[in-house]
Amino acid sequence: MPTHPISLTISLPSGGTISGLLQTPVSAKACYVFAHGAGAGMNHTFMEAIAQGLAERGIASLRFNFPFMEQGSKRPDSPAIAHAAIRAAVAEAARRTPGVPLFAGGKSYGGRMSTQAQAMEPLPGVEGIVLVGFPLHPAGKPSSERAAHLAGVKLPMLFLQGTRDSLADLALITQTTASLGKKATLHIVDGADHAFHVLVRSGRTDAQVREELLDTMAVWMTKR
Repeated sequence: MPTHPISLTISLPSGGTISGLLQTPVSAKACYVFAHGAGAGMNHTFMEAIAQGLAERGIASLRFNFPFMEQGSKRPDSPAIAHAAIRAAVAEAARRTPGVPLFAGGKSYGGRMSTQAQAMEPLPGVEGIVLVGFPLHPAGKPSSERAAHLAGVKLPMLFLQGTRDSLADLALITQTTASLGKKATLHIVDGADHAFHVLVRSGRTDAQVREELLDTMAVWMTKR
């Protein structure tokens, strides 16, 4: 049975701290270090739902706030600060879940910062990266420049992308993941936007989309 999240304080190399939430089911099969997006922190309902759903599938998770979110700022951290926070969270997850396979990644900005960190210097113990809506380009400006660093990620990557995602043109994200070869798995969520909302006329609900995301994530991590 899944447990309730436990509040943590994670120490940063700079001397500061950030908040974290660890949710560990009994006999966890994996642990996902789950970074939030640029617009909402670790307590956002989407983050909560994903963590709870993973726990129900036997996957632990460590959510955490980037320093900017902890400070109440609306301006995301620089890559260097974000990368340091991710490394600290990964180290904390490794300490808290010894022997459990580790995965990193996150929603949008959090996922992109995780791949950047991994490309620059491997995240210790991490076996794969799960990207929940990779932000390939700014809205209305299709480009694949933000994907240049992905070639330097020497780990399996799972990309979960909606067909209506304004930050990841479907043709471009398909080309990008194909160029990465066997390292990348692309799972397309029909009708979903960047926040994984679907239109009423689609005949599906946001909850059904989350179940699709969760099943895909859990199976992929377990198979690794």
